[in-house]
Amino acid sequence: MCVEQIIEISKGLLTPLIAIVATYIAWQQWQTTRQKLNLEKYDRRLHVYEEVRKILSIILRDAGASTDDLLKFITSASEADFLFGPDITEYIDQIYKRGLNLWKWNQQYRDYTQEIPEGYDHNKVVDGMHKELTWFSEQFDSAKEKFKKHLDISK
Repeated sequence: MCVEQIIEISKGLLTPLIAIVATYIAWQQWQTTRQKLNLEKYDRRLHVYEEVRKILSIILRDAGASTDDLLKFITSASEADFLFGPDITEYIDQIYKRGLNLWKWNQQYRDYTQEIPEGYDHNKVVDGMHKELTWFSEQFDSAKEKFKKHLDISK
């Protein structure tokens, strides 16, 4: 085999080699883009989870939340519709609705220093507040479990 034949064979192999390298580079770029999208999705999901924990903290700290706090929560968590399945969306709606219920009970509550309106049932109001606060106090672990499958990066 002479040098000219080796050069001709090398020229013939160069084109497929370039094609293989180009394909490998394109595949690596696709992998990098996919990982970047997953990271961005994770960041956005984590933000929603942090908003859930924030409103739970406010409610448990103050034994309630203002309507402003609840509106900020539902607005900042509105992205959940597009990042999670219906389970998380329903859970966020439930937190919001129960937060409004607790706000309503807090608005109705009267202590001994306040004028008692006609038809006021103190036990009903206190039971309603207790029911909602008990539910909220159980939500830190529950929220963690609900979000875990969406935020677990150990896979």
